[in-house]
Amino acid sequence: MQVIKVNATDSTNLHLKRLMAETTLSDFTVLVADSQLQGIGQAGTNWTSEPGKNLTVSVLKYFKELRADQGFSISMALSLSLIELFEELEIPELAIKWPNDIMSGNKKICGILIENTLKGFMLKQSVLGIGINVNQEKFKNLPNAASLKQITGKSYPLDKLLNRLLDLIQESMEEVEQVSKDLSPNYESLLYMRDQQMNYEINGKQIVGAIKGVSPEGRLMVEAKGGKLLSCGLKEIRYPL
Repeated sequence: MQVIKVNATDSTNLHLKRLMAETTLSDFTVLVADSQLQGIGQAGTNWTSEPGKNLTVSVLKYFKELRADQGFSISMALSLSLIELFEELEIPELAIKWPNDIMSGNKKICGILIENTLKGFMLKQSVLGIGINVNQEKFKNLPNAASLKQITGKSYPLDKLLNRLLDLIQESMEEVEQVSKDLSPNYESLLYMRDQQMNYEINGKQIVGAIKGVSPEGRLMVEAKGGKLLSCGLKEIRYPL
């Protein structure tokens, strides 16, 4: 494992991809930034991080025998490794808000951005971007965000947290390559709002339904009132406020 630390960057994912374009990086090269100025979330959303307060990390992972249609297993494994980390820290009411936010109650404490590179029908490599709200105490214009410190009242040493996170990610990525292991039951059991009848907006229409699970391709499955099962992709569903 090679860990590269930088004081500031636009985005750890972008920075790591620039390094990949310049040179050959080894498997599990890690980039950590003290300050991320233009963090990117899913579908181009912004990730706000106060310098020196949080963990902003990107990890390069190569895969040898993972098919492109198995790509969502990476998201499941990474989400479950983060849940394990937060369980060790006794963070309450943990859940995975599909596709890849980690929640404590109704507050977002962590976001993930996974960028895959395909070669034919195979998944060649992934850049795993993780942002954890650790010691930040104020989130301007982000009412649904919270940090570990806000939730527990404790401050956390970032280096110690990083080391444990990387150990868990390495373990989880080994599970991804064990294709016979099905991660979906554990992942689905932790889905945010699972089995709760709520008002969702799906493809612009108001739907009363309940989240039931994910498809093998990683689409969110919602059972509408009346029993019809709806398959939702990224940005096709809006959660209740």
